[in-house]
Amino acid sequence: MSVVRGSDQVATTESVAELDAMPAEKATAALASLFEGASRFLGRLVAERPFGSWPALFRRAESIALAMPEDEQIELIDAHPRLGAPPATVSTMSFIEQGYDREAADSNDELGRLNDAYEARFGFRYCVHVAGRPRAELVTEMRAALRADREAERERALRAVVAIAADRQRKLSEATP
Repeated sequence: MSVVRGSDQVATTESVAELDAMPAEKATAALASLFEGASRFLGRLVAERPFGSWPALFRRAESIALAMPEDEQIELIDAHPRLGAPPATVSTMSFIEQGYDREAADSNDELGRLNDAYEARFGFRYCVHVAGRPRAELVTEMRAALRADREAERERALRAVVAIAADRQRKLSEATP
């Protein structure tokens, strides 16, 4: 088994064939950092094996996420840190994705206010596939999201969770010789 270790998690670089064949507990642990450790979702996902390919795994992950009961959907979304959360409170992968090594924290006050407003309106965290974009762009998107319908916003956030996981897996695969 091949792993990449961060200070707070283990991210998988296994092949899907290896994930499909390993015991459920190990497969759950191998996939945990891709999905920020959302345990009920991971249990559902691992129970759906075999996948045969990464694209099939992520298609199934999205189907599961969209079909779960709302409390489990919110748990999956809220497993991700707030946009602009204090750096010490986010996973290694989130730290890199949110650009803490690239951007100053000057937008953190505004992000804090937007996060508070978003969570008060929708009842879950704002989750977005950052993909290296500057915070100013994300702030604009977050403001627009505050005008969205709750159900549409929950679906968008769930799709973002899966897009983040797929991006993480792709980057880990590219980094592995």
